[in-house]
Amino acid sequence: QVQLVESGGGSVRAGESLTLACVASGTIASIPAMAWYRQTPGKERDLVARFHISGNTNYADAVKGRFTISRDNAANKVLLRMDNLRIDDTAVYFCSAEILARTPEGTRMGKYWGQGTQVTVSS
Repeated sequence: QVQLVESGGGSVRAGESLTLACVASGTIASIPAMAWYRQTPGKERDLVARFHISGNTNYADAVKGRFTISRDNAANKVLLRMDNLRIDDTAVYFCSAEILARTPEGTRMGKYWGQGTQVTVSS
């Protein structure tokens, strides 16, 4: 059983900062990639930032230069530092991870999601 637990959401004013954290736990063999997505009501869930175990990162154009994704491989943790937040960053943020999980039969690759954490930015 694999679980992702997020923390760090909240309400801030435009221009302020927040850091989101996500920890993966369970019968994990390896985590090739961890990422953050966000979703607003009536819209699709969009990729915000992704961190591959190789060290490669990629960001949505809307957050480049303001958000920073980092990863602690030993702790199975990913962080999203969000600076200079804007009102249009308001969304539910979801952690996602591509995880090679251990099973009684061996291993199985899957994509897992956290429960989501609300980020609200006001003027």
